[in-house]
Amino acid sequence: MSTAAANVHQIPWWKEPTKDQWLAWVAAWLGWTLDAFDFTIFLLLMVPISKDFGVPLTEVAVVFTLTLWMRLIGATASGWLADRIGRKKPLMISIAWFSVCNLFAGLAPTFWLLLLFRTALGIGMGAEWPAGAALAMETWPQRSRGFMGSVLQGSWGLGALLSSGAYALFYDSIGWRGLLLIGVLPALLIVYIRIYVKEPAIWVENRRRQRLENREFRVPLISIFKRGMLANTLTACWMMASAFVVGYSVGGMFPSYLQKDLGLPTAYVALPIMLQSLMFFISAMLWGWFADRHGRRLTLLIIALVTIPITPLYLLTTNYSMIVVFFTLQGFFGGGGMHTQWPHYLSERFPTEVRATATGFCYHQGAIFGGLVGPVLAFFATNWHMGFAIPMLIGTTVASISVYIAMLFSPETKGTEIVPDIQLA
Repeated sequence: MSTAAANVHQIPWWKEPTKDQWLAWVAAWLGWTLDAFDFTIFLLLMVPISKDFGVPLTEVAVVFTLTLWMRLIGATASGWLADRIGRKKPLMISIAWFSVCNLFAGLAPTFWLLLLFRTALGIGMGAEWPAGAALAMETWPQRSRGFMGSVLQGSWGLGALLSSGAYALFYDSIGWRGLLLIGVLPALLIVYIRIYVKEPAIWVENRRRQRLENREFRVPLISIFKRGMLANTLTACWMMASAFVVGYSVGGMFPSYLQKDLGLPTAYVALPIMLQSLMFFISAMLWGWFADRHGRRLTLLIIALVTIPITPLYLLTTNYSMIVVFFTLQGFFGGGGMHTQWPHYLSERFPTEVRATATGFCYHQGAIFGGLVGPVLAFFATNWHMGFAIPMLIGTTVASISVYIAMLFSPETKGTEIVPDIQLA
C-alpha cells in the first residue's frame, strides 16, 4: 500500500470526501428521495382514484405500468445526454419535468388526463436516476462507495416514508389531489444543483480525452451491446428485470391489498408501509457496509435467498401484528435492501464514456418488467377472484430466485477504481 493510501485510511471515511464531493452526493440523494415521494404516493392512492373516477382498479394499475415503462425512455435519453454534456443539466431537467407532471396530474379533471400526465412523469423519473447516480458515484472515493451508494439508493425508502406519512396525516383532509400537488416541491432542488454542484472531474477529463483523441462516443447505447461488453450488459439487464419484479411484487399492490382485501382504514394501511420504508433506509447503511467489506455479489446473493421465506409470513395471515412485523422485516431484504446496491454496482460495471447511458438503460429496462406487475396482480386478484396475497407471493418468490441465478453469472466489482481513461475500443 502506498504512503498516500495509508494516510487516507488513517482518517475516518467521512472526512475523506471533499466539500464538492459531498455537495454532489447530497444533490443526487435529495433528487432520488423526492422522486420516490412523487412515485410512491400514487401507490397509496390507486383505490381512491378508482372510486373517484369510477374506473376499475385494473385500469388505474395501468397508470402505474405506463409510468414505469416511460422511465426507460427518460433514462436512455438522459443517460445519453449526461455522457455527452455532463451530469448536472440532465439532473436539473428531470427534476423540473416530474415536478410539473405531478402538478398537472393533481389538477386533471378526467382519468385519461391523469393517465397522460402520470405517464409523462415516468420520463422525468427515469431521467433522474442515471444522471444522479453517475454524478454521485464518479465523485465519491472508492473506499466507501458501496456504503454511500447504498445510502443514496436507500433514500427511496425515505421518499416512500414521507409519502406514507403524508397519506396518513393529510389524505382525509386534502384528498388524493392535494397529495399529488405536494409533488411540485422537488422543483426547488434545481436551484441548489445550479449553484452548488460541479461536474465530476473524472467525466470532464474523459470528455477532454475523447475530443483530443477523436474518439467521441456519440451513440453509447450501441457500444454496450458490442463484443466485450455484451455479456456484462445482458446479465445486468437480467439482474435488474428480476429485481424490479421482486420490488413491485412486494410493495406495488400492497396498499391495495390492505385496502381492498383486508378493508383496513387509512392509518392501518399507512403503518406497515411507513415502517418498511424506514427499514429500507436502515438496510441501506447495513448492506452498504457489508458490500464494502464482503463484495457486491455475496450481498445480493444473501438478500435474494432470504427474501423467499419471509414473504409468506406476512401474506398468508390476516393477523395485523404479523403483517406489520414481517412486512417491515421484508424492507431489509427484497422489499428494500436488495435495491440499495444498484448505484455503485452498476456504475462499477461500466466505463466512464458510457456509464450514464449503460446504467440508465440496464436499470430502467427492468422497469418494463416491473411495470407489468401491477396490472397482472390486479387482474388475478380481481378478475380471477384470487385476492392479492397469492399472486404477490408467487411473483416475489420466482423473481427472487431469478435474481439469485443472475448474480451467479455476474462479476464482482468491489475495489473497482472509477477512472477517466477511455476503456472501450
